Order: sequence, then structure tokens, then C-alpha cells
Amino acid sequence: MFGLGFIIASFLFVTPQGLNIREKLAQTVIVTQHRELAWIFIGAQNRDKMVADLIARNEERGKDDLKFGMIQIKHKNLSADELIKVEDISGPRWKGKKMYVYDPKSIRVVVPSKPKEGERISSMVERTGALAGINGGGFDDPDGLGNGFAPIGFIVSGGDLLYSGYQGYFPQHVVGFDEDGFMIVGKYSTNTLKTRHVTEAVSFYPRIIANGERLIKSGDGGSGIQPRTAIGQKADGTIIMIVIDGRQAHSVGATEKEVQELFMAEGVINAGFLDGGASSELVLKDGGLVTKPSSRYGERRLPSALLVFEHPEDYEATHVWDGMTTIDPGGAYDHPEYLAEQAAKKAKRKAQNNN
Repeated sequence: MFGLGFIIASFLFVTPQGLNIREKLAQTVIVTQHRELAWIFIGAQNRDKMVADLIARNEERGKDDLKFGMIQIKHKNLSADELIKVEDISGPRWKGKKMYVYDPKSIRVVVPSKPKEGERISSMVERTGALAGINGGGFDDPDGLGNGFAPIGFIVSGGDLLYSGYQGYFPQHVVGFDEDGFMIVGKYSTNTLKTRHVTEAVSFYPRIIANGERLIKSGDGGSGIQPRTAIGQKADGTIIMIVIDGRQAHSVGATEKEVQELFMAEGVINAGFLDGGASSELVLKDGGLVTKPSSRYGERRLPSALLVFEHPEDYEATHVWDGMTTIDPGGAYDHPEYLAEQAAKKAKRKAQNNN
């Protein structure tokens, strides 16, 4: 056993191939809730440099403005049967779903119906009568056990700013839609979004395609292999939503570049990522949860989701964050499934000790 360990360690820490593997592992860890552990693979100094480089790349990708003249929206007023189409997709180490949404104006940002706790997408779909939904923006998630009610960035639904963690002039990473159905992806302030008549928006990153051009031109994107949720818009206005399972035996996950190339093959003009990791999922009204989230507790509670409606005008978001000066993100101390799991383990140990 010692000999095998020595051989593996020598390969990982002496050979160029081993260094490449360690860097990929570090990239994967850096974008999780356990970023600090990336030092195990590459050391603390290299970890900090990798984080800084990743942030700089994401900022650079989001800064240029979009040319909406490249998009001519053609699909409008479609029936429920015509609005969406879902297909299986797969790659060398991953499986997932691709959903076409033929009218971008059918997409709404949906938020929890009550304060202090996020809501699962399956609950949102059932509650609102939506046809389908994917996860939306990021949120504060202590220990990966957050309650899903502490958004990061901002949330806009129906033209109303429901939540913002920054002043209106401060640019943030955004994925959203204006009143005509043009998808907005990049860095914009809420003030700018208001002048551009953006009606639906959440915060996440990075942008990977802008004005028909690849933004990842070398490497694989720098965030490792992950579960992914991404969204793009074609020249005719069609929206493509991609959800890729990860961190599981059937599907390890995908790189940013792999998702970028999926969109480029479809002729997507603008594209970017939504929250990924254990939050990545796709729910259908008639099929339920059709992807496999990596969370050991199944669907997660979330602060926002992008849902598709036959009648999008019927949904009115609840202002669940109004009047709040502080928001408790939750954690291990109040996560119901985690606490139940710990209680069961404690009971099992007690029973074993009594025998």
C-alpha cells in the first residue's frame, strides 16, 4: 500500500501530467463552497493566484456591450405545446438536458412565496402553473446547507427590483431579459437595466459568448469540471437552456468551454452561466425533476428560478425581501434534512452502545 501511495504521489507532484491533474482539481474546488481547500493540490500561494486570475477573466468577459441588431425575435404568442422542446445531451464524462424556449417573453424570474426560506423549483412550477423551470441566480450558502433565502447580487421580476445587495450604480454580473425579449448577459448596474427596460434578471456569471464570438479562446474556462446551468439566445430569439449533471458516477460534470461549444454549435449569439453546482436542475410540469442534482438531499431551496409560462403576464412576484435589513442565510444549524440525518446517526450510535 505504501508503495502504491508513493507511486501516485510521485506522479502527481513530480510529472507535468500530475501537475495538470492537480490544477484541474484545484479549479474544480475553487468554485465550490470549499475554495480554501484548493491549497491541498497547488499550495496556498498558487490557489490565491488562481482565484485572482479567474475573477479577472470573468470581469473581462462581462464588460463589452451587446449588439442586439444581431437578433431578430420571430417566435411570439405560442401555445403551451409549441413553447418548449427538451432533448437529452451528453459528452465524454457528462449527461444533461437541453431545452429550447421559442418565445423569450414567456420566461419569468420566480421567487419564493414566503420570507425566510427559499423554494424548490418543483414547488415553484406547481404553485405558478409554469411549464418548466431552471435554477437562477447565486446565493449565500454556508457549508452548502443554506436555506436559499440570501441572494447574491440582485433579482428583478416583472420590472420590479425585488432585491439588491448593492447601490444602483454598481455594475454586477447579470442574466436577464428586456421587455422585448432580448437576453441581457454581462456586467450592468441596476440603474442601467432600468433604462434598458429589463424586466427579468438575476445575478450570475461568467458570460461565455457575446455578439456571436467565443469568449473562452484558450484553455477550458478555468473553473474545472462542474454541474452546470447555462442559457443562451439564438439569432431568431430562441432561448436555449442547458443543465448538466455533475459530481456523480453517471455524470462527472462539464467545463465552461464544453458548454460554450454546445451553444456555438446551435448558432447562439449571447450566452452565460446561471448558478451551478448542487443547484443545477431542470423541472418540467409534466415530468417533474428530469435532471439529477448533486445535493445528497435532492432539490435545493433557492431564492430565484427562471420559469417558462404559457401566460407569463399572470405571474406576480411576492416582495419577500421588503423591509429586511439583515437576512439569515441558514446553515447546518437549521437545515431540516441535515438535522434529521444527524439525529438518525445519533440514535443509531445510541442503540449500538446499548446493545
